[in-house]
Amino acid sequence: MADALFHSPKTHGFVRVAAATPVSHVGDPRANGQEHIALIRQAGEQGVDLMVFPELSLSAYAIDDLHMQAALLDEVERQIAVVAEATVEADVVAVVGAPIRNGDALYNCAVVIGAGEVLGVVPKTYLPNYREYYEKRWFAPATARAEDVIALNGETVDFAPGLLFEAVNRPGFAFSVEICEDYWAPLPPSTRAALAGARILLNLSASNIVIGKADERAMLSASHSARTLSAYVFAASGWGESTTDLAWDGQATIHELGSKLAEGERFATDSHLTIADVDVDRIGLDRLRNGTFAECARNEGEPAMVVPFMAREDHEASELIRPLDRFPFVPDDAGRLDQDCYEAFNIQVQGLMRRMTATGAKSLVVGVSGGLDSTQALLVACRAFDRLDLPRTNILGFTMPGFATSDGTKSNAWALMTALGVTGAEIDIRPAAEQMFKDIGHPYAEGQPVHDITFENVQAGLRTDYLFRLANQHRAFVLGTGDLSELALGWATYGVGDHMSHYNVNGGVAKTLIRHLIRWVAAGDLIGAGARDTLHAILDTEISPELVPAKDGVIQSTESTVGPYALNDFFLFYISRFGMTPSKVAFLAHQAWGDAGAGHWPANTPDDEKVEYDLATIKRWLRKFLIRFFQTAQFKRSALPNGPKVVTGGSLSPRGDWRAPSDGNARVWLDELDANVPD
Repeated sequence: MADALFHSPKTHGFVRVAAATPVSHVGDPRANGQEHIALIRQAGEQGVDLMVFPELSLSAYAIDDLHMQAALLDEVERQIAVVAEATVEADVVAVVGAPIRNGDALYNCAVVIGAGEVLGVVPKTYLPNYREYYEKRWFAPATARAEDVIALNGETVDFAPGLLFEAVNRPGFAFSVEICEDYWAPLPPSTRAALAGARILLNLSASNIVIGKADERAMLSASHSARTLSAYVFAASGWGESTTDLAWDGQATIHELGSKLAEGERFATDSHLTIADVDVDRIGLDRLRNGTFAECARNEGEPAMVVPFMAREDHEASELIRPLDRFPFVPDDAGRLDQDCYEAFNIQVQGLMRRMTATGAKSLVVGVSGGLDSTQALLVACRAFDRLDLPRTNILGFTMPGFATSDGTKSNAWALMTALGVTGAEIDIRPAAEQMFKDIGHPYAEGQPVHDITFENVQAGLRTDYLFRLANQHRAFVLGTGDLSELALGWATYGVGDHMSHYNVNGGVAKTLIRHLIRWVAAGDLIGAGARDTLHAILDTEISPELVPAKDGVIQSTESTVGPYALNDFFLFYISRFGMTPSKVAFLAHQAWGDAGAGHWPANTPDDEKVEYDLATIKRWLRKFLIRFFQTAQFKRSALPNGPKVVTGGSLSPRGDWRAPSDGNARVWLDELDANVPD
């Protein structure tokens, strides 16, 4: 049972939503009711919690003066009762569109139905009466209502814009409804609904289609979900609506925090659903972090009428229905990845350029190991010097072989420096290290093969000592190389080059993104084609600090110690960016990297990243990450040099996104993980 609960999206703050696109029957509420019932049943079978239909979906939208016919309006009300019965067995909350009478006025309404009854009715606030629209001919706006209740099929229910429907048994499952034109208004009603606590915003629309309008609607949905820190579900009328003077495409989209989760087929001729899992927990955590949202809610928000309801609580194991980047710092979309690489590289370059102009520096010193991080730092330096019209020969690159330096990395370091035209030099640190071992009485000085932490850090420290003194000698400054992932894990010797420098261009870039940045540079012409083969050779090299000699032909492996960077970057993104619980991070990682994600490789995924991790492996590495991130690494991050922030939520500088005590512990995170994730 525990395993099933762990694998249910609903136990991790997800709400499964659907935008319904029924075939429309002009002026035939009974036929439309049957289309609704069929889609409601289908939604129930697929575990949908909440679904929204298009505007006036029970009557059809483009029926003009037929809206004023008593027979049609009577049948609409009867069909509301029939449709309500279908929600009992399906256990779905359905929001349908209907013309509803109240007193002597007719309103364009969203009728919210669940558990066999009407939960509330939301009248449209803004009625378009321009171009092809004549809604004021038939409908009264929400502001014309005399009271906030309505009698419908013998029951009295809430009747007002901005109603907040809140699940009493599912924390964070709170939604509000607006209708078509409402979100074209300068201040959509859903804005205040979001400020009042709605995390899911629904739009019933009968927006007709003209060239370019689909992009406009998607833009509005994306931007509104970003601005209100919410999810936005949009459902427009489609096939079957009258095309007397207009046409309909049935656009259906689901956005969350500005990102598109799902998009339905446009111009389809059959009834269908567009489904996605919305993360209301993530929305709440984002609002928690965003002080501006809270302040705006205090200044501009208004109390909302809350309508409680019971949501479905089935906890059957199921696959998450939403896009889930296996590499959250690396977009799946090739075009977006190219844009992100362009921005990341130029952020690094401009940061370095500004530091050089501010200090008046004309040269810099960098340790070149033949690994990923020093390669990226060197590429950034070359581009910065090019843009500042400084000769690359003023970049002083030093390779400093130690006791475990391989011929491959050393030759790559030299090949890279030569191809880039920087001034290269080599300093063998072994004699100095041997002297230090002798001075401190280390067993290695007596010929004993003791490869302990002292053995490693003597080498790392000497390299840094040389770099700083070389910077003094050449009136330069030391360029840092340590990346965001290493800083998260504390995988850096305190006070040495991957931790300390005069300026670190890599501190805001995750290891998984650095790989793609190097590929991006190699594929372009910013640095020159001469280094291309060497860059690919570096990408193909095992990640290793090369501080301990190989044993039985196996070199020292970073990822065998701290875990795969692919997983660590995944953990880092969701824990530092949103503050998610470890059990939820494990759930997401298993969805992305376990059986559910198997074979769904993005087009830009290299072969060496096409791997799978089972839940036990994910939990094991996540435990290590939690200990390192919360307990053992913060004191190093509290003393970081300057460097530019590159990705959202991606700064661990004590002056940036992440501030934490250096003497904290990881107990609460480990306890939560162990209590909620099966072994």
